[in-house]
Amino acid sequence: MTTKHIKIIGGGLAGCEAAWQAVQLGCQVDLYEMKPQKFSPAHSSSSLAELVCSNSLRSNAPTSAVGLLKEEMRHLGSLLIRIADETAVPAGQALAVNRDDFAAKVTKEIEAHPLITIVHEEQTDIGKDSETPIILATGPLTSEKMAESLAQLTGKERLAFYDAIAPIVSEESLNMDIIYSKSRWQDGPGDYLNCPFDKEQYLAFIDALGTGKTVPLKEFEDEKYFEGCLPIEIMRARGEDTLRYGPMKPVGLRDPRTGRDPYAAVQLRMENKEGTMYNLVGFQTKLTYPEQKRIFRMIPGMEQAEFVRLGSIHRNTFVCAPELLQESLQLQDAPNIYLAGQLSGVEGYVESTAMGMLAGINAARTLLGKPVITPPSETALGALIGHLTKTDPKCFQPSNVNFGLFPAWEKKVPKKMRGEIRREKSMAALKLWQEKLG
Repeated sequence: MTTKHIKIIGGGLAGCEAAWQAVQLGCQVDLYEMKPQKFSPAHSSSSLAELVCSNSLRSNAPTSAVGLLKEEMRHLGSLLIRIADETAVPAGQALAVNRDDFAAKVTKEIEAHPLITIVHEEQTDIGKDSETPIILATGPLTSEKMAESLAQLTGKERLAFYDAIAPIVSEESLNMDIIYSKSRWQDGPGDYLNCPFDKEQYLAFIDALGTGKTVPLKEFEDEKYFEGCLPIEIMRARGEDTLRYGPMKPVGLRDPRTGRDPYAAVQLRMENKEGTMYNLVGFQTKLTYPEQKRIFRMIPGMEQAEFVRLGSIHRNTFVCAPELLQESLQLQDAPNIYLAGQLSGVEGYVESTAMGMLAGINAARTLLGKPVITPPSETALGALIGHLTKTDPKCFQPSNVNFGLFPAWEKKVPKKMRGEIRREKSMAALKLWQEKLG
């Protein structure tokens, strides 16, 4: 088998998936990852594919947009989605993973592959003049020097907003006389733990959130958050009931002790298979560490909570994709360079991995003298590419996959049937597309 080299910068989700796809086509990969020589402010593990924020890859239902994206990726041989399935922890209809097991298994597979060489050193320059295809998958925490190199190459100022990370607590520190197991709408005990609030407790809690001390951004930093990952205190500032209609929504979480839904509820999702750690769902925050401990211990059942990890905020860097990217994820003015992951302008673990998959495939196909590929617009993969390349640049923002990115319906379809019909159209289009590729 002929081996040809591809350089991948970044050993996160997108970089690892890109590497795996490239070697499946017979190309040799040099994967550059700066850890453990250097860590970003949000990373702590030396493993590849470290999950920084939530341990959830969101819905697994194939009738949801993100569930359909996972199904497409399974069909195309995604390494990371396979390992996510293998390391899953109970999370209702969501696919959540034991993050340590997930990263360890990805690292083991990548390290063991004979066509992948891992180089543990920081890259500060893209190397635009190189004849070797380069996949830039440095993620939302792209270093300042690398971001500057990308800005010089594209002639565009990079965009940035801030992601916030939710805390993790120890299970043994929770008061199970108050907290109960229940997944929304499902009968019997569920996969989530629920901390129930009455009205008085809720009002006291949001008052504390509203006055809690937060970590200030630097003078040069522009406060711009992704709407799908707002800090809890930012949501609180939008109104008294905002949290009750958001991450603290009590609907469908009937307390077995009272026989009714609480006034509000905080849900805890299992962080590992052993069930010794739980993530506060939707509770990403920029509160200072002392304030997190003080305020979050006001949550019923968490009065003595021990925090395995406290929340924090981190920068997220991405390009204005509609102005810079081809549908193949190649830079328009430097086609030897491919962008993958969140840097390309998508948001979310699964979406980032998906862009790594397509970048890896296209870089390998180019090296092998084959035409680049673009998935059909009826697929979730194609819908994301459409968002990156066809959105008005003036209003471009990173996006999770959603059915609003798909082609408009040609005729009216009942709402309850739309997810299944989207799935049928996607898988049929994907099958025909693969047959054409040969």
